[in-house]
Amino acid sequence: MPRTVQDILDHADELARRFETYEPTAADERDPQTYKALRDAAMARAEAERSIAAAVADARADGCSWASIGAMLGTSGEAARQRYGAKQQA
Repeated sequence: MPRTVQDILDHADELARRFETYEPTAADERDPQTYKALRDAAMARAEAERSIAAAVADARADGCSWASIGAMLGTSGEAARQRYGAKQQA
């Protein structure tokens, strides 16, 4: 089942919040850099998704077809429309 852009952004933001508020315990032997790397990656993914959504909106406003947008994103036009279409942005 495809998720909406908003679902993806909300999930990425939640993951970023979890990493930001994580406090290791004395018994936690994991390298804190591992958690930082995960947090940074989740935040970068959220920002990338926001950038793609904005670029898609700009492309549509400029008259680009869903087929051409999908081709640029490495997917079909229909998949791009379902993921980034106007009703998915709510």
